[in-house]
Amino acid sequence: MIRIVLAEDQAMVRGALSALLGLEPDIEVLGSAPDGEAAWRMLQQLKPDILVTDIEMPGLTGLELAQRITRHALPIKVVIVTTFARAGFLRRALEAGVLGYLLKDAPADHLADALRRVSNGLRAIDPQLALDAWSQADPLTDRERRVLRLAGEGRTASEIAAELGLSHGTVRNYLSECIGKLGVANRIEAYRLARQKGWL
Repeated sequence: MIRIVLAEDQAMVRGALSALLGLEPDIEVLGSAPDGEAAWRMLQQLKPDILVTDIEMPGLTGLELAQRITRHALPIKVVIVTTFARAGFLRRALEAGVLGYLLKDAPADHLADALRRVSNGLRAIDPQLALDAWSQADPLTDRERRVLRLAGEGRTASEIAAELGLSHGTVRNYLSECIGKLGVANRIEAYRLARQKGWL
C-alpha cells in the first residue's frame, strides 16, 4: 500500500485529488493539508511514503517542503502536481530532490501511475517540461531569489534587510545583481520576468 499525504490550498482540488486517489486499490490517503505548515506537521505525525503537493501555497511552498524533507533526511518522496508549466520550477524541484512533477491538466490516471513509479524509486516528470527545463538556466542564487521575491511583494529594502538579517546596502546590491542578470530596467521588471520563467 502506498501511503500519501496531500498538500493543496484549493479546497475543491484537494477534495478531488483525495477522492480520485482514494479509489485506487493500492493507494491510501492518510490526510490532506490546506497549506505548507500544516502539511509539515502532518508529515512528521503520519510519516507517509509520498507527499503530493502543489508548488504555490501559504506558509511553506511545495518546493520549500521538499527542501525541508531532504534537510531533515525524512524517508518521504515528493510528487508535485501544479498548474505551473514552467521549466524553472521543474529545475528547482529536481534540485530539491522531487521525484515527480505533473501538471493538473494531465489525465487523472497519470497521477496514480506516477505515484507507483515514484514509490519504486523512479522519476515521473511531464515529458515536455523535462525537455524545456534544460533550455535556460536559472541565473539567480538562493539569496537573490529570496530578496527579489520580497521586493516583488512590495517590501522596501529596509524591510527586506530586517527580515533577512542583512544590511540595507547588501539588499540593494542583491537587487542590482538581479536586475543586471535579468537584463531589465528595475526590480519590478526583474520580479515579473523571474516569476514568468519560474525562477521564483
